[in-house]
Amino acid sequence: GKVEFCHFLQILALFLCLSGMNQAELSRSRSKPYFQSGRTRTKRSWVWNQFFVLEEYMGTDPLYVGKLHSDVDKGDGSIKYILSGEGASSIFIIDENTGDIHATKRLDREEQAYYTLRAQALDRLTNKPVEPESEFVIKIQDINDNEPKFLDGPYTAGVPEMSPVGTSVVQVTATDADDPTYGNSARVVYSILQGQPYFSVEPKTGVIKTALPNMDREAKDQYLLVIQAKDMVGQNGGLSGTTSVTVTLTDVNDNPPRFPRRSYQYNVPESLPVASVVARIKAADADVGPNAEMEYKIVDGDGLGVFKISVDKDTQEGIITIQKELDFEAKTSYTLRIEAANMHVDPRFLSLGPFSDMTTVKIIVEDVDEPPVFTSRLYSMVVSEAAKVGTIIGTVAAHDPDASNSPVRYSIDRNTDLERYFNIDANSGVITTAKSLDRETNAIHNITVLAMESQNPAQIGRGYVAITILDINDNAPEFAMEYETTVCENAQPGQVIQKISAIDKDDPPNGHQFYFSLTAEAANNHNFTLQDNKDNTATVLTRRNGFRRQEQSVFYLPIFIVDSGSPSLSSTNTLTIRVCDCDADGIAQTCNAEAYILPAGLSTGALIAILACVLTLLVLVLLIVTMRRRKKEPLIFDEERDIRENIVRYDDEGGGEEDTEAFDMAALRNLNIIRDTKTRRDVTPEIQFLSRPTFKSIPDNVIFREFIWERLKEADVDPCAPPYDSLQTYAFEGNGSVAESLSSLDSISSNSDQNYDYLSDWGPRFKRLADMYGTGPDCLYS
Repeated sequence: GKVEFCHFLQILALFLCLSGMNQAELSRSRSKPYFQSGRTRTKRSWVWNQFFVLEEYMGTDPLYVGKLHSDVDKGDGSIKYILSGEGASSIFIIDENTGDIHATKRLDREEQAYYTLRAQALDRLTNKPVEPESEFVIKIQDINDNEPKFLDGPYTAGVPEMSPVGTSVVQVTATDADDPTYGNSARVVYSILQGQPYFSVEPKTGVIKTALPNMDREAKDQYLLVIQAKDMVGQNGGLSGTTSVTVTLTDVNDNPPRFPRRSYQYNVPESLPVASVVARIKAADADVGPNAEMEYKIVDGDGLGVFKISVDKDTQEGIITIQKELDFEAKTSYTLRIEAANMHVDPRFLSLGPFSDMTTVKIIVEDVDEPPVFTSRLYSMVVSEAAKVGTIIGTVAAHDPDASNSPVRYSIDRNTDLERYFNIDANSGVITTAKSLDRETNAIHNITVLAMESQNPAQIGRGYVAITILDINDNAPEFAMEYETTVCENAQPGQVIQKISAIDKDDPPNGHQFYFSLTAEAANNHNFTLQDNKDNTATVLTRRNGFRRQEQSVFYLPIFIVDSGSPSLSSTNTLTIRVCDCDADGIAQTCNAEAYILPAGLSTGALIAILACVLTLLVLVLLIVTMRRRKKEPLIFDEERDIRENIVRYDDEGGGEEDTEAFDMAALRNLNIIRDTKTRRDVTPEIQFLSRPTFKSIPDNVIFREFIWERLKEADVDPCAPPYDSLQTYAFEGNGSVAESLSSLDSISSNSDQNYDYLSDWGPRFKRLADMYGTGPDCLYS
């Protein structure tokens, strides 16, 4: 409260001083000439200086700024003052009688520091200026109403660890919107509120520096500082602002690598493959990034050529791997001296000690049950293709490398010997032939021999054997190709017609040598001869002058070929020679003897055309016969083919004559209707009755008779109605029947004396009923 009260007193004193200055009237100072037409030159009688007004006025009345007055004004009210320019009428107003200027609004220097206005004195009656217009400035007087601000905060910075005292970290800057040219409102000083005793700040510049030596990143790597900026040169009553600064200690290589243990021990099986990882070791380094990068090397020990160590770039671990196969029987353990050293050493910290460390690694080789090992990785053997079954080719040997030295048994992997050409003795490893060999089929056999321990058959070693088949002369020579030899009809004696060569599937060491000659039966022929060129080729020549296709179109020349093998083999090959008609250059044109015969008869094309015509005629005849044999199927089923019985059974006896609900009586009662013709669905009728005759109302017995007769006639003349057996029951007996009831049930159960003799008059179709119910001597019942 005291600070704020003192501040208020200072503002009040400044306000009073400025008001007194503004009320002083200044005249004839810095005068300029003023001209009016027709008059002599006079001097200006008023001069305006700048006015001052205090910002942030909090009063309720307009703030007095100053007073304008002209020497022409005698105080009688004849002069009026007007004001124009920035803020005239809106911010600043003038009393036109007295010239007093007031500010009607609260002013802020940070928004606008000064206002330029123009004043003029006018004659009230004529409204003409009595003085020339003059310009003046109202300047806003600053007060300390803005605190310093850090526009770039909060800050982050870094400084290397172990930096000496006074190392610059970062500079902070605060700005104050108050007037820096007036008073101390904008004069800022800096101080540190949080972060001591590790850091300090320059009061005037805002530069933050280290205040303690040997700050260790590994102990604490980050600090939070609070910096204050205060105006009024830090005096009481000044305004202040703060910002935060996060300082991170960056790493330097001030920590050497150290192994956590002086020695390590690892067990590995002897069967571990080459390049497998044996162990991973790591030296601890408190530094990070490049300062923690290190390299490992084996500096001593008995495993220098067996193991090697490399570094994992991601984890900085030393990876020990195998360079050679391990053998428990040869060596059971290895000792390695391994060094870890930093790759980037800072000379400033060499005094802390060597930036490397040593450790010992002992590797114990464990024994495992290994498969048998062959004495050679690849066996090469040879055998003649003439070797008999059971011939010994060679021997393989394998042993158990373990200390137990278990016996070994041998076998051949039949996947490599599908034809089973070879056998092997299970105990001795002797390989023999099992079948006859043929070099021309397969010159080299690559087989795999399996060796398994007797005590542990699961342990299997593999050996590889390459058996080369030696060639013998077991293939006779033959023509190198199928020759198509021709001779012209006009050939001359001694003319070359073919050059032949031979091949042999065998492969003698010194190459082939073939001998050509004609067979004994062909040696004295008068047509052709053979000349051996002594270079594995021979030439066929003509012996006589001219050949005729009509006499003989083809000649067969047997040629005898012998190779140079031991023993030598021979073969007879037949060369087919065709006689052809040739042009002047000796090029064959026609070689068929039939060409002379065909013109006398029919050509091949004509024969094909005739055959095609005959086949077409045969097809037409077959179609005509098929169409004639095709008959129309009868629509009425044959009795022998289609015999069916339709039995309609009604279990409902009905309610007698009085029952009119169980059955529809309308059709039987009204017989004078036209009955539609109902056709069969399973056949197509050829004749249809379009209408039926009408019936007249006649007595019931006649009605039934005509009704049944009409039905009978329809059935007789309807070709669509096969003679099916059909049982139909008519429940309607008619009105006033003469014979009354036709029911046999009533006649049998009662002693009625009904007469059914009239049934005999109805024709043969009712003879059965007449015999059953009649009273004649042939009646079935009495």
